Parts: sequence; C-alpha cells; structure tokens
Amino acid sequence: MKAAIYSRKSLFTGKGESIENQIELCKEYGERLNIDEYFIYEDEGFSGGDTKRPQFQQLLKDAKENKFDFLICYRLDRISRNVADFSSTLELLQENNISFVSIREQFDTSSPMGRAMVYIASVFAQLERETIAERVKDNMLQLAKTGRWLGGQEPYGFKAERITYIDAELKERSLMKLTPIKEELEVVKLIFSKYLELQSLSQVVKYLYLANIKGKNGGDWATIQVKRLLSNPLYVKSNSDVENYLKDLGINVFGNANGNGYLTYNKTKKITIERNMSEWIAAVAKHKGVIDSKEWLEVQSTQDKNKDKKLPRLGTGNTTSLLTGILKCKVCGANMKIKLGHKSRTEEGVRYNYYVCSSKDTNYKNKCDNHNIRVDRLDTLVLQELKAYNKALLIDELAAAITKEASNTSQLDAIQNLKENIAEKEKAISNLVKQLSLNNNQQVAKYIFSEMGKLNNEVNKLKDKLDLVEKNNSSHNEQIDNTEILLDTLKKFNNEYDTLTDIKQQRNLIQTIVEKITWDGNKNTFKIHLFTGDKKK
Repeated sequence: MKAAIYSRKSLFTGKGESIENQIELCKEYGERLNIDEYFIYEDEGFSGGDTKRPQFQQLLKDAKENKFDFLICYRLDRISRNVADFSSTLELLQENNISFVSIREQFDTSSPMGRAMVYIASVFAQLERETIAERVKDNMLQLAKTGRWLGGQEPYGFKAERITYIDAELKERSLMKLTPIKEELEVVKLIFSKYLELQSLSQVVKYLYLANIKGKNGGDWATIQVKRLLSNPLYVKSNSDVENYLKDLGINVFGNANGNGYLTYNKTKKITIERNMSEWIAAVAKHKGVIDSKEWLEVQSTQDKNKDKKLPRLGTGNTTSLLTGILKCKVCGANMKIKLGHKSRTEEGVRYNYYVCSSKDTNYKNKCDNHNIRVDRLDTLVLQELKAYNKALLIDELAAAITKEASNTSQLDAIQNLKENIAEKEKAISNLVKQLSLNNNQQVAKYIFSEMGKLNNEVNKLKDKLDLVEKNNSSHNEQIDNTEILLDTLKKFNNEYDTLTDIKQQRNLIQTIVEKITWDGNKNTFKIHLFTGDKKK
C-alpha cells in the first residue's frame, strides 16, 4: 500500500507542530494501515486560505495519476481552511479511489461516517476562520471611524508617530497619528497649483522631473502617483462642501469637518482589488489639512473633465492595427504602441494613428529618439512583404526538418529499453520476496534484504531516467506538431488572409508566422523575424 503525506505550516517558526513532526506522526499512523511506501509533500510558509501551494498542487497532480492509495495529514486544516477547496479536493480523491485520513481528528474516509464527519468538521473550520476575520474587520472599521492611522505605507507629506493620551476613565491610551513633513507638504501644494495651471497630469510629471523633485523614496514621480495624490482627501481642509462631495460619491463620511484632512479606509480587498465606493470610509483625521477646500474641489472637477474628454492615446489593443504586440523599437527595444495623431491637414475629418516607441511618453530621463510611423503605412508595407516573400525555401526546410525529426527513433528505443530494464529488476525483487517468505535463516534474510535494497535503488534511478526521457520525447513531439502547424500556415497564408475580414483574425494569422518586427524610424526600415519551428529567421 502507498500513501501520500501532506504537511503544511503557515510561517517559518519554531511554534506549533513542525513539518518534521507532522510527517513523523503521519508515518506512525501509516504503520497501522500497513503502508509500505510514502510520498512526502511539504509546504512551509504557505497559508491554508487557498490551494495555490506548489507541493499541494503536485500532490493533486499525482493523485490524478493514482500514485498512492491514501492521503494522510496531521490535521484537517493542513489541507485547506476553505470548505469549497476542501470539498473539491475530497471529491478528487474519491474519484481516484484514494482514502483520506486526518490523524488529529481521527477521520478516515474509507467509511461513510468518516466522510460525513470530515465535511462537518471542514464547515466548522471555515466558520471559525470567517468569524475571526469578520471580528478583526469590524474592529478595524470602528477604529477607522475615529480618524486613527491604522498603519501601512506612509503617505507623501507625513510620517506615522505614536502618541499617548488619558481617556475619560483616566487610563493611559495610545494611538498612531500622522505627523506632517514640512518639506514634502510644500511639494504637495506645488503639485496642486501646477495641475490647475497646466491642466495635465503628464505635464505636471514632466515639470517635477525637470525640477528634480523626487517622490517619497527618492524616485521620479509617475503619472498614477500624481493622480492619486491629487484625488486623496488626506490633504484637504475638511468642511461641509468637501463632506457633501465625498457623500455624493457614495463614500461613508465620519467625524465633524474642522479643517483637518480625511483618512480613507476599506478601499481595497486582497491588496489589488478595489472595493465599490459605497464600502469606503472617510473619517476626519487628527492632522491639519494643507489644501484649501475650494482649490481641492476645483482639482477634482478638472480631473473629471479631463477624464471625460480624454481620447485614447497609447495602447496595445487597438482594433485598427495589425502589428500591436509584435512591433518593437529598433533603437531601444521597447514595444511600439498606438498613439492617436492630429487631424490631417489635407484630408478633412481624417485622423491617423501612429506607432510610437512606448518609452517616449514614459521616460524623460532616457527618452527614445526613434521616429514614429503611421499605422496604415507600416501595416501595408509589412503585409506586402509577407505576401511577396518567397516561402518555398522555408517551406522545404521545415518539411525536411519534420521528416528528419519524425524518423529519429533513438528516444523511442531508449524508452522501450528502460521499461524492459525496470520490469526485469522488479521481477527480480518479486522473486527475492518469495524466497524471503520461504526462508527462515537470518543470514540469508539479511542478504535478501540487502539485494532488494540495491535493486529498489536501481529501479528508482531507472524510473527517474525514464520520466526525463519521456518528457523530452513529449517536448520533441510537441515541437514537431508546432512545426507542422507553422508549415501548414505558411502554405495557406496568402489565400487565408484575403478571406478574413476581422482585424483581430488577420492579426492572429500574422502572429502565427511572425515572431517580431523591428522598426528603425531613423533609417525608415523595418525587419521581419519569422518563426521557423524552434528557430527564428
């Protein structure tokens, strides 16, 4: 009988049951089940909140291949703290006739009662986890309503400082407060005034770069950083007008407007996902605001107007270009993106798109000097070149490569030899086991055990080698398949392209044979790099 042992620990600490202890306890239990071979899976430093753990994912893969009969773990929550995740894992095990054992809770899914108890326990485990999380969240939100700084990245213009005070019951308490950094707040005032003057985020960023004004950690300002600073009520002097503006956005506002700034909470979940504004909290903070409410509201209004009238500038998903995603700048190697140009002086109502090096608009320090090219012109030239290109030689080379690779039987011979060798040694082990059962002589038994150990080590090495050769062969076959697809596409390119009317389909067809295209605007030349199987020309 074979068993998988899974162990997990959230943090690399000496507290709680260590990975080693979990494995040892699982092996002791495995003796009762007559387990004679173990597969060990260890994840240390991973939470049980989800199943995206490397060794756990490998365990699931091996379970699908029926590599073991039992899955043993020290405790139920080592597998998962989520009912849905645990249920799907259990279902996978059952589909592959694998029994699950949790030694701490004494659950064994080889019996109907054991399966029922496992489900019940997993429900309570998740309920406990969600209750704790909800309690922590409620506590944090209550603290937020008082305007306290609850930690995190310190905002530009402030540093966090702990202060102590005496409450109504004459007990000493402490809280975190944002303390102003005078020099940085002067920059904040400058950014607000410059935005109202220039009416453009990118122009403000350019001004800050040319004036050598750095951000919080000494780096150059980015457009998104300036936008967030201008939108943050942290800097405004709170009053009824600002309060009404925030409420109109759907934000929950707490505290009496008194000229202090606002702190905002509960804006994101899972770090990157932004919540709906109806879940946000803005509370009057302990620090003084530095931007007059009228100026701050004018900035918000200007940003809203600019957002409404903003035309698409840079992007890779433009629906009227063929080369987005594969066009590179010859000068600096950056991607070429789409930029909407000015209206034509000669053709009324016509506006052309241009391919522009992406580093032009984002890097003032090392600004690329590659010249732009009109999208319609370069697309037409590249398409003409692809259609006129003599593909006969390339097609012949690919066809010859496929024939040569397909006729190469060395890997297949190696796989067959390895399998025969493994079968021979496993048969020898089986014969030794039979001899052991018939012989009571301790010296002979000791010799048999020694020989079995040697053979077993040889079998394991052969199996590892077999896995490697089979993977190489699979990759080899996949390469042949890809080359055949490429060959077929090359043969049909001209006819197929002419039948397509959708720009996305045309772009996809081009990308099946083109690895990349480089544009040199200084010389007005482009170079097409075609795929040729695993090589490029």
